[in-house]
Amino acid sequence: MSRTSLTRFLIEEQQAGRIGPELRQLVTIVSRACKRISIAVSKGALGGVLGDAGTGNIQGEAQKKLDVLSNDILLEANAWGGHLAACASEEMEHSTPVPDRYPSGDFLLLFDPLDGSSNIDVNVSVGTIFSVLRCPPGVDKPGDEHFLQPGSTQVAAGYCIYGPSTMLVLTLGHGTHAFTLEREEGSFLLTQPDMRIPEETKEFAINMSNQRHWEAPMQAYVGDLLAGKEGPRGKDFNMRWIASMVADVHRILTRGGIFIYPWDRKDPSKAGKLRLMYEANPMGMLVEQAGGLASTGRTPILGIQPDGLHQRVPVFLGSRQEVTEAVKYHLAFDEAKD
Repeated sequence: MSRTSLTRFLIEEQQAGRIGPELRQLVTIVSRACKRISIAVSKGALGGVLGDAGTGNIQGEAQKKLDVLSNDILLEANAWGGHLAACASEEMEHSTPVPDRYPSGDFLLLFDPLDGSSNIDVNVSVGTIFSVLRCPPGVDKPGDEHFLQPGSTQVAAGYCIYGPSTMLVLTLGHGTHAFTLEREEGSFLLTQPDMRIPEETKEFAINMSNQRHWEAPMQAYVGDLLAGKEGPRGKDFNMRWIASMVADVHRILTRGGIFIYPWDRKDPSKAGKLRLMYEANPMGMLVEQAGGLASTGRTPILGIQPDGLHQRVPVFLGSRQEVTEAVKYHLAFDEAKD
C-alpha cells in the first residue's frame, strides 16, 4: 500500500489554501534537519556523540554533545531558506535573526533541539520539538520581544521522536498527523493521520520523587488516583514516567493519558520546570489539535502571554476529561483559600 509522503501532504495542504509556500518550505527544511539529527542519535557511541559537551545552556544545565550538535544542525539548515526572519533555541540566551547575507522570510522558529537529552547515554527515546510563529508585520530584524506571542498564535508545531523508529508528529492547525521515516528512501510517510487522544484514561505520567514538594491540590489529586477502585475516582490507574517529554507525550497522543509536571516547592523561585515557548506551547497545540487539553492546572497554556523567551510554567496535558479533572482540584483549592 502506497502512503502519502510529507512532501505530498504539504503540497496538498498548500493547494487547499491552508498553508502558503513559505510555511511548506519551513516544515520541509525542519524535517530534513531532523533526519540529520536522527542519524547522529542512531550512531550513539559509534559516532562519538555521547557524553557531556563540557558547556552549559542558558538555564545553567549541562549540555550533552548531541544538544550542541542538534542545535547547530537546526540553525544551519534554517539560515538560508528565505522563509525565516529569526529563530530561538532553548540552548541559547537570545534569539538569532537570519544573517544579512541570506533572504529573510515571514516566520519565527523556536526549538528545543534535543529534548530529553539527559537520557541519550542510556538509549532512551529523545526528540526535537519546534514551534512556528508569524513575524509581526513591518519588523525587519526581530528581537526577543517579537517572539513573545501566546501559544494560540502558533501557525505550526511539531516534534520528531528518535526511538525504535523516527517519527515526525506535526500540526498546521488542522489536526495532528504522524509521519514515520522510511530509512531506505529517506522519506517521512504519513502513518497516523488525524490522531485523536481518547477523552478518558487510566494512565498518568509524573515524577513521583517530587511528591513531597507538591502543593495541596496536587497531593490530593494524585492521592485519589493512587486510591484506585476503592477511592473517589472508582478505577485503578497506572503510572508511566519516561522522563523524556517527547516520549511521554507521544505515548499519550497514541493511546491516551495525562502528563503532569506541576509547580513545586523544590525550587520556589521557578514557576515550573518546563519552558513555555519551547515545550509547553508546541506540545499544547499538538495535544489540543488531537482533541486533548493543555493547562497549567489553573489556566489554558495556549492563552498565556509570555514574558520571556525562557519562561517556565506548570504543565498538565493529555486526555480531555482527565486534564479537566486535575484542574478542578486546583480551582477548588484556590476557591477554598479565598
